[in-house]
Amino acid sequence: MKAKRMGQFQNQELSDHQLQKLNQLLVFVVQYNEFYKEKLKEIQLPIKSREDLLKLPFTTKAELALDQKEYPPFGKNHSLDESQYIRYHQTSGTSGRPLKILDTEESWEWWKTCWLEVLKSAGVTNKDRGYFAFSFGPFIGFWAAFGAAKKAGLVVIPGGSQSSKERLHSLIENEATVLFCTPSYALHLAEVAEESGIDLRKTKIRKIITAGEPGGSIPSIRERIEDLWGASLFDHVGMTEMGAYGFSCSEHSGIHINENEFIAEIINPNTLQPAKKGERGELVLTNLGRYGYPLIRYRTGDLVVQSNEACSCGNRFKFLPGGIIGRADDMVIIRGINIFPSSIESIIREFSEVKEFRIVYYTKEEMDQVKVQLEAVGEIVPALSKRLKERLGLRVEVELVEPGTLPRFSMKSKRVEDKRHRSNILLSN
Repeated sequence: MKAKRMGQFQNQELSDHQLQKLNQLLVFVVQYNEFYKEKLKEIQLPIKSREDLLKLPFTTKAELALDQKEYPPFGKNHSLDESQYIRYHQTSGTSGRPLKILDTEESWEWWKTCWLEVLKSAGVTNKDRGYFAFSFGPFIGFWAAFGAAKKAGLVVIPGGSQSSKERLHSLIENEATVLFCTPSYALHLAEVAEESGIDLRKTKIRKIITAGEPGGSIPSIRERIEDLWGASLFDHVGMTEMGAYGFSCSEHSGIHINENEFIAEIINPNTLQPAKKGERGELVLTNLGRYGYPLIRYRTGDLVVQSNEACSCGNRFKFLPGGIIGRADDMVIIRGINIFPSSIESIIREFSEVKEFRIVYYTKEEMDQVKVQLEAVGEIVPALSKRLKERLGLRVEVELVEPGTLPRFSMKSKRVEDKRHRSNILLSN
């Protein structure tokens, strides 16, 4: 079946399209992929329905990590001979040992095709100039975005090893219109601009595409960035091991799954059954075009809300209201309350006086506690403390620290410090 542009499928047509691509992938992997040949040996092909899909086993990151440990360096999930691979990337390693992942020329083109949908949804065209405030290391970050932007006809400007001041001057002097970076770095660039007397609203930047963190879909963070830059922010979600699977739209109210290239499920992480409408669950994805490194029913660890409602933008692809809420492994229980760092950050970012922050979990008198350290202008501690308590149902200590004390991030931010006793971590996570 000839692929259509995003959101143009009718439900049955989309289902048929996905099943066709899934079966083509499964026929390939049971012949050539040693990792999945073993996992799928009891499965009867072809898959004829969504119900049949649910019979396929889940894939977890722990399995992939063990595979690479037992069969170093790349594991058995790489379907083809190493001579056919042309790209190397690795995961950030924020939740364990980094995965090493290779892509073939075909798979890398598939990556760029997925990113083209992100650009289309943001209204980016070949009349734009894209500035990539990205280090271009082994973390996949905006590598595929850079390739997709070239393919779309943009002038692409790499930020590479430049300092934040150099990046600001480069994007201004070269009249870039689209900025690609993490939400944290967009805020940090705004801080550097303020210190340098630069008014970002007078630059040519009109769109910002973020990735790497959930902040781009958190209203308070998105609105803060848009206000500082005078630009519209569009969020993108993806994973090194999975692909560029989702994007925001003109409504800015959540994330669309690119169902042309991915099958999305939302499960209850406790029962492993499909989540009910309105229920928070874990996102499970299957990539349909990455034959060199396939993932079938991969438990992403990302928490989202199950919804069958369509977005008002008219895109019929599966819609995740609010985007990625948090990660299952990020949640901690403090005095009986489930806490996600993203929930705390969304409240902190409502205060424009905040320059940087850090969340600290610690143990006092055998009880787990949480505090927030802030670099901020003005006296906001009472107001922020009150709002945190009202929203979270939990008293959170707020501590002001000296300017320049807390680290800044150009890649994925690490704003959580866990100082709890080891026994408490094992009991509460």
